[in-house]
Amino acid sequence: FNRGAHTLQVPAKLFAKNRARLVEALRGKTPEKSVVLLQGGQEKNRYNTDAEDLPFRQESYFFWAFGVHESECYGAIDVESGRSFLFPPRLHADYAIWDGKINDETWFKKHYEVDEVIFNDDGAIANALSNLSTKTLLLLKADNTDSGNVLAPAHFKDIEKFATDELFLYPIFAEQRVYKTDEELEVLRYASKIASDAHKAAMQHIKPGMYEYQLESLFRHTSYYTGGCRHLAYTCIAASGCNGSILHYGHANAPNDRQIVDGDMCLFDMGPEYCCYASDITTSFPANGKFTEKQKIVYNAVLRANRAVLTAAKPGVRWADMHLLSEKIILEDLKAAGLVQGDIDEAVKARVGAVFMPHGLGHFLGLDVHDVGGYLGDATPRSTEAGLKSLRTTRTLQERMVITIEPGCYFIDFLLDKALADPVQSKFLVKAKIDEFRGQGGVRIEDDVVIWTKGAENMSKVPRTIEEIEAFMSGN
Repeated sequence: FNRGAHTLQVPAKLFAKNRARLVEALRGKTPEKSVVLLQGGQEKNRYNTDAEDLPFRQESYFFWAFGVHESECYGAIDVESGRSFLFPPRLHADYAIWDGKINDETWFKKHYEVDEVIFNDDGAIANALSNLSTKTLLLLKADNTDSGNVLAPAHFKDIEKFATDELFLYPIFAEQRVYKTDEELEVLRYASKIASDAHKAAMQHIKPGMYEYQLESLFRHTSYYTGGCRHLAYTCIAASGCNGSILHYGHANAPNDRQIVDGDMCLFDMGPEYCCYASDITTSFPANGKFTEKQKIVYNAVLRANRAVLTAAKPGVRWADMHLLSEKIILEDLKAAGLVQGDIDEAVKARVGAVFMPHGLGHFLGLDVHDVGGYLGDATPRSTEAGLKSLRTTRTLQERMVITIEPGCYFIDFLLDKALADPVQSKFLVKAKIDEFRGQGGVRIEDDVVIWTKGAENMSKVPRTIEEIEAFMSGN
């Protein structure tokens, strides 16, 4: 896969290596004659029309194993032999009129480096599985603990002829996705580079009076035009001013449509995908390129938390502890500025940190922006406490995990009013000083990071200190 000579070449061996890893993890644990059977995504039109809403994007588990971009495909992996089988749909001859060249089996086999390609004619999958003497089909039923959604297991004609298991495969498969290979890391580095370039383009071109969506548009254009990233990893958050305190700003109820005002703090959380691998970077900066004293207080608190976690994030460190570390640092700086009072450790225990940072510190990153496996392995159960309950993982960090570090500090009226009315939390808050900061939104600083024993690798390449941001935005 590539989008031209100026973009990254992604080899098919990346996915062949992934299949080999999965087979190695399954061998010796499955019943005799077990075969993994996966179903890819299906291209869909917008509700009741024949028009596609967005370009097709492959289902992530299927893509991890096969790297196939086409719709309506199935894939099988024989656990004993490790052989791979791809089942593309047989296309109607008219496809050549409307959608282009119809590729044959040889093209698919060479392009995706699988062992065998069989068009999915009537009964083709069942026949191929029977020829393998398949006794058990390992199907993927994948639960998402964040959304509550479930990826349904594959289904095909005559599946009832085989014994199936929908529970065994998921934890092993998801665990393989948690740890990135060298080849995967190269794609993630590229996606983060393009995201960084697009964020810098927004910082260079922003002017008070522009609309938020114009910066979103510039980000999209830069990502695609210069980096070949056709898809974004998630809906762009291009928040300015008070909108910076809306954590998932950019959706239908708040569609990046505010006009940016001189003096606004901007919070841009945006990231493209390349070859389905995601990036997720947040920059916070003043629209006019110069920080006010109040903006400096909040920004430096968040930056100090980001840098402290980046330094501490090594194998053996539990992610929930990193979240608490970031809360403590932000509260320390807010205390120094007069917004918070009292013992900071006690304030953390009272969950005052969650008043200013209600979201989790970060999440795994890979083929999904909120990547899988956060509550597998040695993860502790999801907390019920404010802030901590929003953590997308509680695992101990290990080498080759890719995670975001995204502390934030926001002034959300709902949370501030609730805390000020709480007899436990209110004693740590200085209302008069906090009121001076209301309405200015918030700050988030998010980096994409690879965990290594020698120290975390930060893949984000954007100006971060106040001095760097002001110099960059002034053209220096």
